[in-house]
Amino acid sequence: MIYPEYAMIAAAGKGTRMRPLTDSRPKALVKVAGKTLLDHQLDRLQQAVVKTAVVNIHHFADQMQEHLTARTTNPKIHISDERDLLLETGGGLVLAAEHLGKQPFFVMNVDTLWQGHDNALQDLAEKKSQHPDALAVLLLARRDNCLGLDTDGDFHMQADGRLQRRKAGETSDYYYAGIQIFDPELLRGFSVEKFSTNLFWDKALRQGRLYGVELQGLWMHVGDPQSLLLAEQAIKARANDQ
Repeated sequence: MIYPEYAMIAAAGKGTRMRPLTDSRPKALVKVAGKTLLDHQLDRLQQAVVKTAVVNIHHFADQMQEHLTARTTNPKIHISDERDLLLETGGGLVLAAEHLGKQPFFVMNVDTLWQGHDNALQDLAEKKSQHPDALAVLLLARRDNCLGLDTDGDFHMQADGRLQRRKAGETSDYYYAGIQIFDPELLRGFSVEKFSTNLFWDKALRQGRLYGVELQGLWMHVGDPQSLLLAEQAIKARANDQ
């Protein structure tokens, strides 16, 4: 199994739905249970023995740079600077790609947390190893085991892990949980401009090469102050149970 040594954390967004907390700081530096969202993700990568993390910055970029520079534990940090133009999730990944090596790497949204399934990143890597044709393998959360999101879902998953998008008017069992393993082959044909990660997935879906792994735990989407409160309550409740 080829285990990723690199990861990208998508942390450049303005976090408008997190206001007023993001009126004075980037969303990535909002604290949940005493730790910034960004450090929650970097600690996950450290536990998974990822060597280098690329973090993109835009909103309150100076604060982000200062925070990242002050962090002395693994993984090693490389900053992808989007001060001049916020490139969205897809374009930001293309810009950062030169620092992410030649092998599959992890991509993480900064506003996603989970409890349980501590080896989820390893399981993504194992799924990619089982299906080397996969252009991306997404971590998926069950709609009935999550906090902070209430929509009709994102994907259907077949028995082998292959994914299909939910069609309009349907509901599906799974949300994209904000974590994926990404094959650099999927970047071909894309340039540094504003676009969503969905365009990468559309390409993989057309080729039948998008797979998923179910998260065996509670997923928390921390996108606004109310979901942040719910996440903190869940983290506190689990700590009390242990």
